[in-house]
Amino acid sequence: MSIEDDIGFLAGVPTFRLLGPNALRILAIGCESRSLGPGDVLFRAGEAADCGYVVQEGAFRLDPDRTDGSLVTVGPGVLLGEMALLIDTVRPVTATATEPAVVMRIPRQLFLKMLEGFPDAAFRLRDHLAERALETADDIAQVRANLDPGR
Repeated sequence: MSIEDDIGFLAGVPTFRLLGPNALRILAIGCESRSLGPGDVLFRAGEAADCGYVVQEGAFRLDPDRTDGSLVTVGPGVLLGEMALLIDTVRPVTATATEPAVVMRIPRQLFLKMLEGFPDAAFRLRDHLAERALETADDIAQVRANLDPGR
C-alpha cells in the first residue's frame, strides 16, 4: 500500500476519521505493518499495552479469557487498543488471528506527538471520547434501572 492508500484506510476508522488528513499522514508514515498467520497471537490479556493496532486484512478473535464463551471476532477497519494510544494500560483481551491477517501498529508515542502537532485534532478526539463516555454512562444507568425497577 502507498502512503495515500494508508491515509485513506485510516480515514475509514471511526476514531481516526475525525483527525484530518494531515494528522493521518503522520500516523501512516510512522506506523509499522505486521503480518500474522492463522493462530498467531497479536497480544495477550494482561500484557502492557503501548500501541494500538488497526486491522487491515483478515480477522481476529478477541478472548477476554473468561469461561462464559464471550468471544468476539473483528475484521478490517477495527482499531484494537484505542485507550493504549493515550494512556498506560493493559490488554483486556487476547487477540488471535483466525486467518492470514495484516495490522498497522501505531505506537502511543507517535500518536501523542501527532496530537501535539495537531491541537484541533486533539480537541475533536477529546470531544468524541467525552461523548462516548456520556453515552456509556447513560447505558449503564438504563441497565441499572432495568435491573432495579424500585429505584
